[in-house]
Amino acid sequence: MTTSSTPVGAVAGHPEIGREIDALDTPALILRYRRGVENFDPRLFDLADDQIDTAFLPDSGVGRWPVRVLLGHLADAELVMTFRIRRILAEDNPVLAVWDEMAFADSALYTPELRQPVAGYVAAVHTLRRWTTELLMALTPEQWSRPALHPERGRITLRDVVVGTTWHLEHHNLYLQAKIDRFLGPRAECAPEEQARGRCGPSCGCHGER
Repeated sequence: MTTSSTPVGAVAGHPEIGREIDALDTPALILRYRRGVENFDPRLFDLADDQIDTAFLPDSGVGRWPVRVLLGHLADAELVMTFRIRRILAEDNPVLAVWDEMAFADSALYTPELRQPVAGYVAAVHTLRRWTTELLMALTPEQWSRPALHPERGRITLRDVVVGTTWHLEHHNLYLQAKIDRFLGPRAECAPEEQARGRCGPSCGCHGER
């Protein structure tokens, strides 16, 4: 690795995005959730291997994690959030497990030596979102209100989880876009307000720039 010089889920950076998502009605929330990897700049796949594995200094303004680590985090977060959604629907008042995403990021799980291409992370997020979208579209209002207990945040509902995971991806995409722009320059086809978009819990790595 080289180095270069409150709705639920909006407890960290970019709370305005979380408020915007939380204000959506259910059909609009589902559409926003479904978008997922379509938020990503397709130039992601033009990055060279050394760029994908470049970490940044804390004052870089683009987040510290390399692109590979950021995308690996998003894929693992999607697995966690999808399982939470399904547990809330299947179980009565489940106690949700807390996962240590920083342990994942600090481990060798996202290293290039494991030969997991970034396209695999993107495909995992895409597949899980499309699969879960079909489920969300079939839910009743009562099901959207089904509760669960988060050990750190207390009582949350299924809707809170969907809002949170939608925010989580958009939040991290802001940093992903900043890294891509650092390497390849700004996206010429994007309007400034589009570049500004880009959404876990109190223990999430989102509390620092990633």
